[in-house]
Amino acid sequence: MKHTIVVAGLGLIGGSLAKALAQSEENIIIGYDTNEESIQYALDHKIIDYSYNNLTEAAQQADIIILATPISETIQLMNILNGITFDKDIIVTDVSSVKGAIIETANQLTNERIIFIGGHPMAGSHKSGIRAAREHLFENAIYVLTPTQQCSDKQVNLLKEVLEITKCNFVILDPDEHDEMTSVVSHFPHLIASSLVHQARKWENKHTYLPELAAGGFRDITRIASSNPKMWQDIFQHNGNKMSQLLEEWIEEMTNLKNVLDNNQKENMITYLDQAKQYRDGLNKTKKGAIRSFYDLYVDIKDKPGAIAMVVQMLAVSGISITNIRILEIRDDINGALRLTVQSKEDQLASHELLEKHGYEVTIES
Repeated sequence: MKHTIVVAGLGLIGGSLAKALAQSEENIIIGYDTNEESIQYALDHKIIDYSYNNLTEAAQQADIIILATPISETIQLMNILNGITFDKDIIVTDVSSVKGAIIETANQLTNERIIFIGGHPMAGSHKSGIRAAREHLFENAIYVLTPTQQCSDKQVNLLKEVLEITKCNFVILDPDEHDEMTSVVSHFPHLIASSLVHQARKWENKHTYLPELAAGGFRDITRIASSNPKMWQDIFQHNGNKMSQLLEEWIEEMTNLKNVLDNNQKENMITYLDQAKQYRDGLNKTKKGAIRSFYDLYVDIKDKPGAIAMVVQMLAVSGISITNIRILEIRDDINGALRLTVQSKEDQLASHELLEKHGYEVTIES
């Protein structure tokens, strides 16, 4: 069955969804964006089949509409859609990382032709815009759906069927449940990362050499502070209450930790750090269902041309698929480390054995 899908907002997420959906001959992809350059790029690279610069005209062609815009703009587009006359039922979904405000708006829509199903594909990139779009961006990623009470299981399943081509893993969540969890593991860490950068910036006034010492650990923990400030302000605006609550809890946590330091409570500090280590090491390893397990190994490599390629090629020849790769703590003329993620415990052990056999120092996370 053919579906005409309108993607409103051709940035990284919208462009990647369009690119993935375009792989099926059953889908006709229409792009809508106020940025003419994005529209032209999407047409030139066959990411979309047709384009419109008028939302009403685009929406009236659709079976499914994906709103891939910032939260505030998504709410504006939802209200515009509410006033459009449709001659059939239309599934409308979004990609926002805050669902409470979106579902609240959806529940106020009066257009009986609109079936709204909240969505949040939990994937991204350090790049942005249509030029960074990748059809495999959502492969193995969690894709949260937050249906409104008016949605039937049949309608939710239809959206799932259309989006299955992205190879994501669907999870159905209550909007408030979703927002609490993303606050803890995504939104709040961004605030903390930004605050750490501000602290380092202030100390640079005293120690001008400080940026030279900001190596792997600092870069890893503050990487997300480099994300789009306007996008994150929009997220915080619509999830402000939960951010405030988490900040209050964080301040209390830091006050208690300061007391442990001030009073040199050695055993308490060991316990505190050990509990953090145990929980962090166990993340994603004992969970069942849609949340994947991660099988990592760390490989020491020398800083020389082709060093990474040799490791990757060796595993590829042995039929071991790497799902993620990251360079850690590497500087000129010294050893660095690769963190490789493979698909299974068996691949992890086989990689460890193979690389050690060829003289590499390898550590695995058990």
